[in-house]
Amino acid sequence: MSLLACLACAQAAPLAAPADTIAVDVELVLAVDISHSMDEREFALQRAGYVEALRHPDFIKAVRSGVKGRIALAYFEWAGTVRDDALIAWQVIDNAESANAFADKIEARPFRSFRGTSISGALAFGAKLLGGTAFDATRRVIDISGDGPNNIGMPVTTTRDAAVANGIVINGLPILISPSPSFNHLDQYYAECVTGGPGSFVLPVYAASEFVTAIRRKLVLEVSGIIGPRAGPGTIRIDAAAPVDCLQGERGRRLFSDPYFPELDR
Repeated sequence: MSLLACLACAQAAPLAAPADTIAVDVELVLAVDISHSMDEREFALQRAGYVEALRHPDFIKAVRSGVKGRIALAYFEWAGTVRDDALIAWQVIDNAESANAFADKIEARPFRSFRGTSISGALAFGAKLLGGTAFDATRRVIDISGDGPNNIGMPVTTTRDAAVANGIVINGLPILISPSPSFNHLDQYYAECVTGGPGSFVLPVYAASEFVTAIRRKLVLEVSGIIGPRAGPGTIRIDAAAPVDCLQGERGRRLFSDPYFPELDR
């Protein structure tokens, strides 16, 4: 059967903003998976993809083409938990210089990974970031990438639904370059269990050669606010042979991981 990864596209009217806020077109949080399931090649591709996308003229053009001509951007890395030093704090992006400065911060981060995959924890952290900003935006978006299902923390649908109820859109970039033999339908999982909100979409990556282009395309779509058929192929319709079990990751962890690694390394 077919699964639509783009939800209803109606948007609630924004509340009046305090006088001291900065008006931007979108508040965008980039949530990046650094769990052990990401191999070294995937991790390097993911890092390079975000750095190159932020520096690309298409991204800068999308930012400048908005009504305000600027966005607010934050970035963090996550695995089983979100650590204190995982965050690159909010920055206004309004030209090539500010975008390059943010890309430099991402590029300078050390390569590292940790156990566990808590998509729910990442969504909760992203929603908290969006709840305390000094910005006024018509759209608030969490952009989450990863290569496995949620297996630590709250059920992912619980935190997804809470964020969507608070007016946050969640888009996903599932990475299927080296899919797990026990979980090879991550694109459908992201569509059914992770993403949500008006105009949300899933943009899967199936090959290493697609990675950089896919991340750039995803960021341009999010900054531009393009939704529905105009977003192009690969972002709307995900074909699923059967309904997805949103708790499969938790069940797999109890079977394959917990007997050997009962606690996360924190």
